[in-house]
Amino acid sequence: MQVLILAAGYATRLYPLTLNQPKPLLPVAGKPMLEHIIDHLATVKDLGEMFIVTNQKFVSHFTEWSEKYRREKTAFDFKIVNDGTTSDADKLGAIGDIHLVITKENVKGDLLVVAGDNLFDSSLAPFVEFARAKKTTVLAVYDVGDLEQIKKYNSITLDENGAITFFEEKPKNPTSTLTGIALYYFPADIVSLIHTYIAEGNNPDQPGRLIQWLYPRVPVHTWRVPGRWFDIGSKETLEEADRIFGQ
Repeated sequence: MQVLILAAGYATRLYPLTLNQPKPLLPVAGKPMLEHIIDHLATVKDLGEMFIVTNQKFVSHFTEWSEKYRREKTAFDFKIVNDGTTSDADKLGAIGDIHLVITKENVKGDLLVVAGDNLFDSSLAPFVEFARAKKTTVLAVYDVGDLEQIKKYNSITLDENGAITFFEEKPKNPTSTLTGIALYYFPADIVSLIHTYIAEGNNPDQPGRLIQWLYPRVPVHTWRVPGRWFDIGSKETLEEADRIFGQ
C-alpha cells in the first residue's frame, strides 16, 4: 500500500502565516502538523512508498523538511511530487493532484490518501486494518455535533453496515452531523476509476466530490475517527489544535 499526502494548497485563509510557508509545515505543539500525521502512520504495517504532493511555490520547503525528517526520525521513503502550479488561481485541486500522482508515479496498488492539514490524536493503523479487511473504498468520518458547522464540510447518511447511502458536499440543509474527512483508502481497482472521474470532466477540487461520484457506483464504507480530529482551515482552529496537542 502506498500513501499520498495532499499538500499542494495555498491556504489563503491563513494569510499572512502561509504567504511564505506551506500550511502542513506550520507548527502545532512544537512540530510541523505534517509530522503529526506521519507519526500516526508509523505503526501501520507494510507501508510502501509515501508521496507528498505540493506545488512549485513550496516544493523546496518540503524537500528540505523531508531530508531533515528522514535523517533524524524515520526510514520512511518519501517522494516529493511537484504539481507545477504557482498560485491558487492555477491549482489542480485535490482530486487533480491525486490523479497527477497516480499517473506520474504509475500507482496501481492500494492507496491511502490523507490531507496534510488534518490532525488526529491517535494512530491510523486501525483505519488501515479496517479498510484492508473490507477490501472496498473506505472513508473516515467524524461527528462534528453541529448542523451549522457541517455546512462547511459534507453531510452523509449510512446504512446499517456503515456504507454510504447519501453524500452531499457543503449541504445547505443538512440532516446529519456526520461528515467525511480527508482520509481515504482506495483499493487498486478503485484507483483506476480516478482516471475515469477526471476524463469525464468532473470537478477536480474538494476530494469529497470523488466520494460523491463513487458511492452510487461502488460500495463505500466508513470508519469513525476516535478521539479528536482537526481540519486546520483557519487561525482559530490552528490555535486550538496547538493548545490541545500541546497539553
